[in-house]
Amino acid sequence: MRGMGSLLVVIWLVIGVVAAAQREYFSGSDANCAELGTIAVTIVAGPLNYAGVNPKVKCDVPQPSR
Repeated sequence: MRGMGSLLVVIWLVIGVVAAAQREYFSGSDANCAELGTIAVTIVAGPLNYAGVNPKVKCDVPQPSR
């Protein structure tokens, strides 16, 4: 039973990677917080991407005080 669950998780994540690749998230060269977060959330969402889910992440990194 544990092997079947692991297989399902791997298949879920592979589908998420395919969805991210189809959206051309891996083609950009400027990696920032928002882009990396969007890629990660898209991969974790897996097959839900094909059900209309389009996860996006916004990052506002605080600037150091002067």
